[in-house]
Amino acid sequence: MHAPDGFIDVPASAAAGVLAAGAIAVSLRGARRELDDIARPGAGGGAERTAPLAGLVAAFIFAVQMLNFPVAAGTSGHLLGGALAAILVGPYTGVLCVSVVLLLQSVLFADGGLTALGVNITTMAITTTVVAYALFRGLVKVLPRSRRSVTAASFVAALVSVPASAVVFTLLYAVGGTTDVSIGKVATAMVGVHVLIGLGEAAITALTVGAVIAVRPDLVHGARGLGQKLKLRVNGELVDAPETAEPVPAAARSPRKVWIAGLVTSLLLAGFVSFYASANPDGLEKVAADHGIDKQAEEHAVADSPLADYGVKDVDDARLSGGLAGVIGVGVTVVAGTGVFWAVRRRRTADERAEDTTPAGTSV
Repeated sequence: MHAPDGFIDVPASAAAGVLAAGAIAVSLRGARRELDDIARPGAGGGAERTAPLAGLVAAFIFAVQMLNFPVAAGTSGHLLGGALAAILVGPYTGVLCVSVVLLLQSVLFADGGLTALGVNITTMAITTTVVAYALFRGLVKVLPRSRRSVTAASFVAALVSVPASAVVFTLLYAVGGTTDVSIGKVATAMVGVHVLIGLGEAAITALTVGAVIAVRPDLVHGARGLGQKLKLRVNGELVDAPETAEPVPAAARSPRKVWIAGLVTSLLLAGFVSFYASANPDGLEKVAADHGIDKQAEEHAVADSPLADYGVKDVDDARLSGGLAGVIGVGVTVVAGTGVFWAVRRRRTADERAEDTTPAGTSV
């Protein structure tokens, strides 16, 4: 669903860019609290582990986005990732995860326009994360307090987030579209095909969340505090027992093992499985071609990048070229993502130290 340059005019793209920048600024502040929550006692270890875990989520999303799956009538879809990131690491950190992926895809792989980056962050990072996490939190409040409920809520939240993203893109196109087309027809086509894509998104999200919960439920942001509370009988009445850290299976105590397993999985998906992904155009590309949205599409500014179109330049073997590009992409994303979250977490720690050393009644 990466929009190229030229689909939406400059004023609307600029407005989306301002919105995206504001959301990222807010997310940077919120992510400090979320990363600090991951680092709390009983939630996965020290602060030095939080940035690599969040960076891994970004790398995994990059890898899975390379796996286009067929949906219908010569159309494919791929993971957007907002729901998955929000549930695993929190909504603020989730926005940053997907934004890092979109930035690297645009700059290194010529996937998604540079001037359309604000549009893509708005539709694919902000919309999916906000809609999915809001729905997810609402569902887990009314469903039984269990890990199965978290997985089921993940499925529904991810499913709804994809057509929601399509609706926001349609609204942006209605405001700043560069071709004269029927917005009603575009909206119907976009929502229709992205409901089908949403089913794939939901399945991937639920399977991934369920897999992490099975080995390290404490590392799933959306699963914290959802276990069945222990009851004690006091003076003939049942009361909640004092909360304690959720026990972690002995075989999976080390977050390092989870990180290594996640990285290896990401590398295999991007470096090998991606070769078998569907070559059909994705939902936005198909709708754009069918309804004339792509008439004003512009060539990407870095179309001659050594990694453009997810292939390594001058490597003739298609399987090797795509595999190398995928592995490079995962590596760059995990390093860049970890660096971003390390800086965010370090800023949080510095702010806490400043507060601790500031005399009462003194502002900083």
